[in-house]
Amino acid sequence: MKNIPLAERLRPQTIEEFLGQEKVFGEGSFLRDALKRDQVPSLVLWGPPGSGKTTLARILSNIIQAEFIQLSAVSSGKKDLQAVLMRAEENHEKGKQTILFLDEIHRWNKAQQDALLPFVESGKLTLIGATTENPSFEINAALLSRTRVLVLEKHTVETLTHLLERALADDPELKKKKVSASVDTLAFIAAVSGGDARQALNILEACALQEKSITPELVEKIVARSHILYDKGGEEHYNIISALHKSMRGHDANAALYYLGRMLEAGEDPLYVARRLVRFASEDVGLANSFALPQAVAAFQACQMLGMPECEIHLAQAVVYLAQSKKSNALYIAYGKVKEDVKNFPNEPVPLHLRNAPTKLMKELDYSKGYKYTPEYKTKEAAEQEYFPDKLKGRKYITIKPSAEKDPHA
Repeated sequence: MKNIPLAERLRPQTIEEFLGQEKVFGEGSFLRDALKRDQVPSLVLWGPPGSGKTTLARILSNIIQAEFIQLSAVSSGKKDLQAVLMRAEENHEKGKQTILFLDEIHRWNKAQQDALLPFVESGKLTLIGATTENPSFEINAALLSRTRVLVLEKHTVETLTHLLERALADDPELKKKKVSASVDTLAFIAAVSGGDARQALNILEACALQEKSITPELVEKIVARSHILYDKGGEEHYNIISALHKSMRGHDANAALYYLGRMLEAGEDPLYVARRLVRFASEDVGLANSFALPQAVAAFQACQMLGMPECEIHLAQAVVYLAQSKKSNALYIAYGKVKEDVKNFPNEPVPLHLRNAPTKLMKELDYSKGYKYTPEYKTKEAAEQEYFPDKLKGRKYITIKPSAEKDPHA
């Protein structure tokens, strides 16, 4: 037993032992009602690491007495899939249900996912896929339409504290060593685990290998740094960058700084953040503050020159500046209209008077004829002329207002 990790030793085997996820697995939930009818449909369990996806799949399998087959999409291939499908066919002929638990289902390619379709559709195989990525982007639409997506959330500190108390009370190895910890210490472990039950139990086990009496100081030593949930290529990445944008757009400099810190402290490339700030400076601030773009570009250049951690303060300065700036999306809207016109009128001829006439033939064809060279006219009205092609005459994408002469933040 001592060679088996604590998280595996304490893995719940029954509904009563399963903690958290009341929305998905609590009384009155879709899943509980399905179990009462002894009919578990194919599912996709979407949630962060340590939220209970594998455990939930195993409990479902035990309840309906199905053969449980577990594969990891990272390490399994076509041969493994064919073996599972053959087994499902055999079980179906015997009247037995087969559950395939496919961890990291988003890692399988389209062909592999498509191979499951006829078996899932016919009911010969119940698929329970687990993923940390948004199923809308990572799982084939055809397969997704034949499953029910259940969203699991990060565990609360209260749930994880209860789990850690159970570990100290019930695990034979911890009891044999007489390991102890106060409720506050267990809550601290729960807090630094980022809602990940496996992480919380791993920290507890690592501490128990050092001392019988676990203290917050020991936890800090074991953890070494805060465990930040942030996958640079995944769902949380896009959630946090979206939150940064919206906080700046909403003039909340404090929240914007927080989300900036979430990214940088988790190891995000500062140039990625800087590029987004440069875009924001024109898309959301735009003409309301013409100094915003130079500020953002300067922050980008500082990141190039210095790198982390030195450039973090430059990014913080740019984020606060952009958050406090007046906002205007007029440029963003205007250019959207421009793209639509370019799409609908891609080859409209340039008016003759706007064309250059470097040759005699071009002059004979009236190229440049009638063009008014504006510096030669004393008034704007005297130099008025049409610049659009005929089909777009009179188009108004944006109303230009005189720009401020001084930086509004100066």
